[in-house]
Amino acid sequence: MNLLSKILKKIDSTSYYLGWAASFIAFPMILALIYEVFARYVFHRPTIWSYEITYMIYGTHYLLGAAFTLYVKGHIRIDLFYNKMSKRGRALIDAAGYLFIFFPVVIILVVSGVDFALYAYRINEVSQFTPWQPLLWPFKSFICIGFFFLLLQGIAEFVRSVVLVVKGVEI
Repeated sequence: MNLLSKILKKIDSTSYYLGWAASFIAFPMILALIYEVFARYVFHRPTIWSYEITYMIYGTHYLLGAAFTLYVKGHIRIDLFYNKMSKRGRALIDAAGYLFIFFPVVIILVVSGVDFALYAYRINEVSQFTPWQPLLWPFKSFICIGFFFLLLQGIAEFVRSVVLVVKGVEI
């Protein structure tokens, strides 16, 4: 159990620090939005790049923060019956949810994200939203990266749930 605990703690710390680092990505997005508001409404000179920078930064922020949010149990759940159950009962519901809903969806998202990013890289895909036309493969790479780390954290949470159901102890 000691090696398993170390692995789970390593996954948790990776999710924590990834979420911490992702929180700083919000600052350039805020600055870009403030700049755009001033450029558009004060100087009457809107930018061609602000929209794309904003959605790329926000998407990256969101994706890199997903594993952290799972780690701190910040994702939405319906607690009507869940909170009235024993710890083992909750762990059983969690394990089933991870096994039948979470893993299939997130694995599809990781695999699709890899295909999505590789395709964008191969064809040198650029955005068509503005004349700026930035390359999209760096942004699309964060799709598979973010979902991969979400998958890792999901594995850690699943293992914890299974151990609690089987052995009755939390790790």
